[in-house]
Amino acid sequence: MNTPLQPASTLADLAVVFPAASRVFRRHGLDYCCHGRRPVSEACAERGLDSASILLEITAETRPAAGPERWFDSPLPEIVEGIVSWYHARLRTELPLLLQMARKVEAVHAEKESVPRGLAAHVEALSATLLDHLDKEEQELFPLLLSGKAAAFAETIATLEREHEDVALALQKTRALTTNLVPPAEGCTTWRALYLRLDELEAELMEHVHLENNVLFRRALSATL
Repeated sequence: MNTPLQPASTLADLAVVFPAASRVFRRHGLDYCCHGRRPVSEACAERGLDSASILLEITAETRPAAGPERWFDSPLPEIVEGIVSWYHARLRTELPLLLQMARKVEAVHAEKESVPRGLAAHVEALSATLLDHLDKEEQELFPLLLSGKAAAFAETIATLEREHEDVALALQKTRALTTNLVPPAEGCTTWRALYLRLDELEAELMEHVHLENNVLFRRALSATL
């Protein structure tokens, strides 16, 4: 679907093309599910919102095309700051919303054979695991890396890398529960938006883990500050 990010596009079309759109719509109380076949301009006018500002918010929250590459040659403190301010912050915001969406889809479509049964429980478990992992990195590992003592804590890094492998397995389970993140023909807008955002979560987690395993940890262990 080649849907332009413009006021004439409908809420539903934007929500199933741009992962950030459903986040922005929900924040402003715009119903992109049951009343999503309206142009953004019309829906915004009804609620006294400026459609141009809404579209700018969607643009601002869209994942940068450059990905993490901008940090690859940066000093370690800058890489750590980038990880915390972008990837960690995004996870803490997005995971609770994904859980709400998964619970809603399972509850509303419980009678459908295609419903992703068990997805909400899986997302809840994944959220708990990831949030605990983020806390370990921010409270324990990152301060040590920035102190220049990383080589003395190689075992801690190895433990976190094993946890990264567990995340990869969890992403495989997500795909197994969601028919490879492909919504069924009868899937509502929320269902489709959920799968789109789970796909983006997977992409960002892969970038996140790659940046830590192959750039941050490797450079820290070699004491390249």
